[in-house]
Amino acid sequence: MKSVSQKQNNTRLNVRTLAMTAMLSAISFILAFVEFPVPLSPSFARMDLSDFPALIGTFAFGPVSGLLIELVKNSLQLISTSTGGVGELANFFMGGSYVFVAGIIYRFHKTKTTAWISCITASIVMGIVGAVTNYFILFPVFEQFMPLDQVIASFSAFIPFIKTKLEVVLYNAFPFNLLKGLVIGLFTMLVYKKLAPILKGLK
Repeated sequence: MKSVSQKQNNTRLNVRTLAMTAMLSAISFILAFVEFPVPLSPSFARMDLSDFPALIGTFAFGPVSGLLIELVKNSLQLISTSTGGVGELANFFMGGSYVFVAGIIYRFHKTKTTAWISCITASIVMGIVGAVTNYFILFPVFEQFMPLDQVIASFSAFIPFIKTKLEVVLYNAFPFNLLKGLVIGLFTMLVYKKLAPILKGLK
């Protein structure tokens, strides 16, 4: 049986994990409003770094924490959604797949090399999930506001050989989400070692 001190330590750990997860969720929600234009893309295609706190939480507390951060962030965004929740659902699929894959790989062997591998692998997965969600979820939303031909034309204005919806997904959505994952992974690798002791309450 666990001693009283062990139970108290576990309770403190769980409380701290929840508190830090909540804090990172709030930061993620705020970062979602700080958007950047995407290279070789029309103006409505924007990039943010709101998955960065989720990846930090994943490395510090595990993939479940990362998924919770993604869920809370996207749930809060429903307050001001312009897509009826569809955009937030797609964002959760992409960000959730990213942090979950990274967390699963990293939790079994917590080394710097494994962290890099987890970030790269998770970026590829997010690229694939991003391509699928764009094709089946986001494009139908865009088509409610703009004819499909115009949507495709807005992308082909930057990448001339794009002529179909599938080509938009393959040559824009996939590389964009892959690049986004790699950028977030790079930022995480640069700061995680300094942040981990603070998040975990270690001296």
